[in-house]
This record gives sequence, structure tokens and C-alpha cells, in this order.
Amino acid sequence: MALAACAGPLFRQAPTVGDPVAAVTAKMGQPTAVYPAPDGQIFEYATGPMGQFTFMARIGADGRLQSYEQVLTGEKFATIKIDRATKEDVLRTIGRPAERSRIALRNYEVWSYRYKEAGVWNSLMHVHFDQNGIVRQMLNGPDPLFEVRDRDPF
Repeated sequence: MALAACAGPLFRQAPTVGDPVAAVTAKMGQPTAVYPAPDGQIFEYATGPMGQFTFMARIGADGRLQSYEQVLTGEKFATIKIDRATKEDVLRTIGRPAERSRIALRNYEVWSYRYKEAGVWNSLMHVHFDQNGIVRQMLNGPDPLFEVRDRDPF
């Protein structure tokens, strides 16, 4: 299993802007998802559900790589517009969530993303969608997966 983890996007040679799709998949493997974009498509390379990184390769209409970036960052989360962004917008921006849950009181679906806040703190970003699939709020906090549970409180 440890060898399989080494084969993930973190340990492969990153593609170069201008690479054709065949070179991107040769370097990165098959994407975990492919999303349509107005000017081409977006290849998702997720390391979840436990990973804190998702890489997006934006492929232009010409079949060449336009950009490649790690998207689970505070800066990228900040680009998601509350009261405007849809589930499809979120998928194209930051990819699939690590976890999905519901909040019955407000009838919200919540997508949670593991990431390193400021590149340091193990965090979860929770994106809340209403019944129409529109982002209504985003909340972040510490990721309980990384909490130390065996500390002596005294």
C-alpha cells in the first residue's frame, strides 16, 4: 500500500504548460475526474479522501495543458462566491470533496475538503449548498483526523 501512495500526483513529474493530453496522462496517470470547461476541460488529480492535495490540469480546446496547480488552498477557496457558485463551479474549482454530509436544520448538503491552512495547519473547509445546489456558506476549522487524542489533560 505504501508503494501505491508513492505513485500518486505528489510523487510524479509535474506536467509542463503546453504538453499535449497524452503527455499529461503519461506523467500523471488517468485523472480522478474530468470536468467540462468553456475553453476545454479540467483534469482532476485528487489525493483524497485522506489527502490534503488536489491538482487540476486545465486542458485547452487545442488539447494542450494551459495550467496545472494544487487547488486545496485558502486562496483558491476564497475564489468561490457565496450565493452564486454552484456544485459544478465548486467541482471545476477545487474538485471532489473528501466527505459529504447533511445539515437537516437548514437542509444543506456539506462538502468537506482536507487541506493545509497557510501551508501549515491541518484543516477542513466545509462548503454548504442549499437544496438548489448554490453555495450558501463556507466554514473552516481544524481537521479532527489529525487531532492528538492521547494527550494527558493534566
